[in-house]
Formats: sequence, C-alpha cells, structure tokens
Amino acid sequence: MSPDPILTVRGAVHAYGGKPVLRDVDLTLRPGEIYALLGPNGAGKTTLIRTICGRIRPDGGTVLLNGRDPARVPAARAGLGLVPQEIALYPNLTVAENLQTFAALAGTPRKAVAAAVRRALELTRTVDRAHVPIKQLSGGYQRRANIAAAIVHEPSLLILDEPTVGVDIDAREAVDAVIRGLRDLGVAVLMTTHDLEQAGALADRVGFLREGRMVLEGEPKALVAEAFGAQMEILVHLAAEADPAGEARLAGEGLERTPRSLVWSRLDADGYAAAERLDKRLRAAGLAPNEIRVREPSLANLFTLLAERKQAA
Repeated sequence: MSPDPILTVRGAVHAYGGKPVLRDVDLTLRPGEIYALLGPNGAGKTTLIRTICGRIRPDGGTVLLNGRDPARVPAARAGLGLVPQEIALYPNLTVAENLQTFAALAGTPRKAVAAAVRRALELTRTVDRAHVPIKQLSGGYQRRANIAAAIVHEPSLLILDEPTVGVDIDAREAVDAVIRGLRDLGVAVLMTTHDLEQAGALADRVGFLREGRMVLEGEPKALVAEAFGAQMEILVHLAAEADPAGEARLAGEGLERTPRSLVWSRLDADGYAAAERLDKRLRAAGLAPNEIRVREPSLANLFTLLAERKQAA
C-alpha cells in the first residue's frame, strides 16, 4: 500500500476580482516523490503554490499538509520548506550563518541547531562552502545554499520555484542531484519549472496547468507515449539562418522553428527514413543542414500539443 499523502489538494477553486485562477484543481503528493508542476505564465501555478503554503485560503475545496490545513493551522506549515525563484538568503552572511539563522527562525531547539546545519550542508553538498559569504558564491552554489536553508528544519514537503533558472548545465546537474537525494530520503518535492527537459528527467509525475485547470497529469514517459505513439521527433540543425524563401520551404516540409537558434523540428511516424528523405530534399533546395537528429518526443512536444489544443478549442 502506498504511504499516506503528505499533500492533498481537492477541488481547489480561487478567483481574483471575480476572475477564476484555480478551477477545481486536484493534486496528491506522497513521500519520496518528485512532482513537476508545468504550465505557461498565468496558468495558476503561483496561486496554487501560495495556497499550499497557507498564504491564501482557496474560495473552495481543501488543502491538507500532513492532514492539516496550512492556512488555518500554523503548525502544519512547519512541515513545509519553500525555495523561491530569487535567492532568499542574507548575502553578507556565510552559508553556515544563514543556516543557523533559518534554523532558529524555524524553531529548531538551540542544542539541535549545529547538527541540523551540518545535515543540511551535507545533503546539499555545500560543506566546502560553509564559511563563504553568499555574495561570493557562484549561482549554482547559491541555489544549493537556498535549498539548504529550506530543509534545515527537516520538512516533509519541499517546494522549489524554478530551482535552476539562470544556472549553467553543470550547476543544474548538481542541483538535480540534490533534489534526487532528498527524494531518496523520503522528502516529497513539488517543483515548478519552465525547463521541460529537466522536468522529464527528474520528475516521477508531472501536471500541466492551463487557465487554472489541471488538464493532464501522469508519469512523463507514459504521457508522451500516449500522446505520440510511434512518432519520432526530427530536428534539423541549419548552418545559417534561412532567408524568407528558405523559411517557406522549411515550413512546407512541416518543420517549425524551435526556441533554439537555427533548429527546426517536426514529428514523423517514419523516423529515420523520413529524416533521410528530408535531408536530400533540403540539400537539393540549397538548405544543407549541419545535422539532422532523430529522437523520441519529449515533454516539450507535449507542451506544444496542449497549447495547440487550446488554440483549436
């Protein structure tokens, strides 16, 4: 039997000025689970997080953290750790001094503070930076120190808002490793992110919010497989920007521009054979690609599909 949920959201409804922001949202999170909350800006993610943190009371529905309402029972919030998008640490204090301060603010007994700080440093792999002021740390270490401050009181639920925004690949991998380590210790992790690659690799489950509704939820690979079946994604890496005529030709091949410069893509059930035919046609048209790659569809493709369904509705 699965362990009892740490977080239960049932039928959450909320509106600002008569405009619905959350529409009958359900969400359950159990110990040792990473859940990525996805959706465009304005989808309701921030309002849902604030509701879970007890900062606002929903107009309808229930939110329970370890069986208690965080908006009505302040003690329930002791089981919560929040890592905001912006670094929320004292820049002139060292990592250890920050952790000591946050431990005291969380009500950790004085005799237990040193052990709590040591544990948080070890879990976030920041022991070697313990006595370095926050302002002197790299962005990646600041992110890990921010997580350390949120877990120093040993919460059962950790909420991370865009945990790797603005950091490089190596720093992102280090942060991901910290998150996995906390999951392995039984901490429930709820994260919001626009990094769909990170969500697909890290999360046990994802949920897509759109206009305040949870429109899709499940295990990433299963959701992608259900949506796309045997289709593969073909990525065309151009050597240079195409002129208007070249762009028209690319679009005529069913390709769409991606957020990455010089990269166009499409989905095709014929996979590698379709990529080979596409390469020949593009070269004949004077659009010789640097590279054509074929890979399984991702959460990014699913995100685009959901957006297209909205536009078609």
